[in-house]
Amino acid sequence: MNKEFLTAVADRRTFYGISKESVIADDKLKSLIEHAVKHTPSAFNSQSTRVVLLLGNQHDKLWDLTIEELRKVVPAESFSSTEEKISSFKAGYGTVLFFEDNSIIESLQEQFALYKDNFPVWAQQSNGMHQFVIWTALETEGYGASLQHYNELIESNVKNEWSLPSSWKLIAQMPFGKPTGEPGVKEYLPVSDRVKVFE
Repeated sequence: MNKEFLTAVADRRTFYGISKESVIADDKLKSLIEHAVKHTPSAFNSQSTRVVLLLGNQHDKLWDLTIEELRKVVPAESFSSTEEKISSFKAGYGTVLFFEDNSIIESLQEQFALYKDNFPVWAQQSNGMHQFVIWTALETEGYGASLQHYNELIESNVKNEWSLPSSWKLIAQMPFGKPTGEPGVKEYLPVSDRVKVFE
């Protein structure tokens, strides 16, 4: 049993309090992301997950863009709490954006019609694995992160701002930074209710 791996899995938590303080060099951060994307599995080895790393002003731009879109749909009387939440993400060091390339999924659906309905599901599963691997890898380096989903609200603007392909579908956003506090208390259901073993 690899205790280091299991410890990293357990230590990966949701951190909302993050700062812009650098924890590792940007080159190492980029290598970490690239390594995770290269080695995370996907059905039929489709490799349909796409990842965008935003740092510095580009990271700030994402959350400025998000707050402006939210301003259009959130009532003014309750906007202050929304703005505070988005500002906490912007306070971080960077953001990882997760996408799926639908052109690859559609190609596989054509090639393997028998599994047509499964390919979008399998793609989401692989995307979730990418999120988990990157989230855990960030934690092992000393970063705290959370997973956000402002997908439909910002997808069009994100693609336009960073000139991304139209076939890319935005799945999630992961703001990260040096933790400024501890994660919240997490409650666990009894593992015996969630795992069954038959010998």
